[in-house]
Amino acid sequence: MPALSLFENISLQLPRERIFRRLGFKEGITELSRERLTRVESDMQQAMDLVHLKGAAKRVEIERKGPSGIVLASGPVLESKKLASLLAGSSEVLLLAATGGPEIFEAIRENTGRGDLSKGVVFDAVASEMTDCALDWIAAFFENGLRREGRRLTSRRFSAGYADFALENQRLFYRELELSRIGVQITDSCFLNPEKSVTAVYGIEKSAP
Repeated sequence: MPALSLFENISLQLPRERIFRRLGFKEGITELSRERLTRVESDMQQAMDLVHLKGAAKRVEIERKGPSGIVLASGPVLESKKLASLLAGSSEVLLLAATGGPEIFEAIRENTGRGDLSKGVVFDAVASEMTDCALDWIAAFFENGLRREGRRLTSRRFSAGYADFALENQRLFYRELELSRIGVQITDSCFLNPEKSVTAVYGIEKSAP
C-alpha cells in the first residue's frame, strides 16, 4: 500500500501579494488610504494567526489509462477526459490535500455574522491563499525527491469539481488521504469541512532529457 505522508504543521510566510490580488487590489491602479492599508494589513495578520495549516499526500501508481479516465493501482477510478489528457505521460499520480483548520473558518463566520464584512472578506482571502500555498509547498516537497529520480510533476494540477472532474471525487481524496487524521470531514454533498480545505492531483512523469 502506498505510504501516506502527513504534514501536521506547515509554516509559511503571509503571501501578501497574492492576498491583495484576491481582494481585487491592482498595483499602480488601486489607491488605498494609509488608514485603510493599515486596517487591511492588521486584519491580514490577525487572520494569519488563526490559520493552522496541515496537509496529506500520497504517491499512487496508475494501473490503466484510457481516453475518459484512469484506474489507480489502489483501485479507485478517476473519470475525466481532461485529467486523462493531462496524465497521458504519467505513470503515477500525487494525491494531496491541505487545510487551514477550523479556527479561521469560525472567525470568518463570526465576522460576517456580526456585520463586519470587510474583515470577513480579508480573513477569507488570507485563508484561501494560504491553503493554496500549502498545496504548493507539499508539491515542492515531493518535487525535490522526484528530481533525484529523474521525474517531475505535471505543470498543472486538477481538483475535484474542476472541468469534467466531478466533485464526487472528493470522496476518493478523503478516503485515500485519510483526511480525518488532519481534522477534515466530508459532507453528504462532497464538500470538505472545515471549508478552507482543498485537494488536488498531479501526474508524475519522466523529466525531459
